[in-house]
Amino acid sequence: MTTGLHVCRACDEVITDPADAELVAHDLGNSGPGWDIYAHRDHVGDVELIGPDLLRIMLRIWAAHRPAM
Repeated sequence: MTTGLHVCRACDEVITDPADAELVAHDLGNSGPGWDIYAHRDHVGDVELIGPDLLRIMLRIWAAHRPAM
C-alpha cells in the first residue's frame, strides 16, 4: 500500500519525510469526506487556520448578538 504525498500548508512544499508531517486540521468537503491538512514539524505554528473572511463574518455575528447595555 502506498501513501500519498503531503503538502505543507505553511510553505506549500511537498513533505518528503513522512515522519516530518504533522496533521494540523481537517477541511470538510462540500460533496465528500474532506481532506487532512498537514505541515512540516517546524511550520506547525505558522499555519493560519482561520482565514480573514471567516474572522470578519464571525465578528459581525458576535456584534449582532451582543446584548444591549
